Amino acid sequence: MQSPLPLNPALEKLSVYQPGRPIEEVARELGLPADDIIKLASNENPLGPSPAALAAMEKALQQLHLYPDGNAFYLKQKLSDKLGVEPGNLILGNGSNEIIEFIGHALVAPGTDVIVSQYCFLVYPIITRLFGGNLITVPAKDYGHDLRAMLRAITPQTRVVFVANPNNPTGTLADRADVVELLNELPPHVLLVMDEAYIEFLNAPVDLLPFVRRGLKPNLLLMRTFSKIYGLAGLRLGYGIAAAELVAALEKVRQPFNINSLVQAGATAALDDDEHINRTRANNAQGLDFLQTEFARMRLSFIPSVANFVLVKVGDGQRVFTELQKQGVITRPMRAYQLPEFIRISVGTPAENARCITALKTILKS
Repeated sequence: MQSPLPLNPALEKLSVYQPGRPIEEVARELGLPADDIIKLASNENPLGPSPAALAAMEKALQQLHLYPDGNAFYLKQKLSDKLGVEPGNLILGNGSNEIIEFIGHALVAPGTDVIVSQYCFLVYPIITRLFGGNLITVPAKDYGHDLRAMLRAITPQTRVVFVANPNNPTGTLADRADVVELLNELPPHVLLVMDEAYIEFLNAPVDLLPFVRRGLKPNLLLMRTFSKIYGLAGLRLGYGIAAAELVAALEKVRQPFNINSLVQAGATAALDDDEHINRTRANNAQGLDFLQTEFARMRLSFIPSVANFVLVKVGDGQRVFTELQKQGVITRPMRAYQLPEFIRISVGTPAENARCITALKTILKS
């Protein structure tokens, strides 16, 4: 039934973001024991959260009757030390999604253009349309960003260019020279948002932090997250790194206390847990190699990935996704990304990866 309220007209055609299905939901729906289900759908850390983070959060439980530090002083200080930037260069969000929303508040309005790549993270189009912006989608190149074409698409009305590097959902990496060219040629009235949610999985990433440290690019914002390599997806913490002037503007649209006490304690401790990060990287490298090797043996096309997931072409992606669920393996169908023949599989533990491949072989044979 249509609401009688005069809702924002942008909502009428706005898509609802559908995340990877939770284990508990699939268990209820299919009548399966939750303990027998594995989730390889949302690019989470299969090793779980940092033990140091868990210990810090347990200690913080004793202070939950108090409001959190609204400015997250200690977390920002630890982040600034680790990244070599000033605390004033950091903006914290309830997941990177909230940082994207801050950008919408600050820069996107009717009559403005936002440029994205085909097969981009779905939240970029959602936020653009929510604020009435005009979405310009540039065709992908080999399932990844065509940065030169994106540069050519910029007009006087363009306000934001979103680039996820590595890209979600395709796992592709933009060429280093193309990234540098885009940054150097970008007009000053356009904000380049480099979404680096998976940067910690790269051996030799393009390091754009010096541009922020030296104040060289006031129209650059880097986004990172604690949801992936740090294993804290359930806490919801993302952060932006940018010029202090831009951060100050974004702070005006940030809700007070958006980062709660447990998040601040857990994330601050996780930053020091190098052992957990190294184990995660090693598990991911082994898992990616295993999955992609098995796909090749099964003669399945896949998009080579540098992140912690891989897209594999299985024919009817929705059917395979559904059948995998019946076997207790949750993956991600790609129909919403205009890739209906693909599913996305996150890297799990060795046992989870093997179970997924066994189930996939059974389904494809049938």
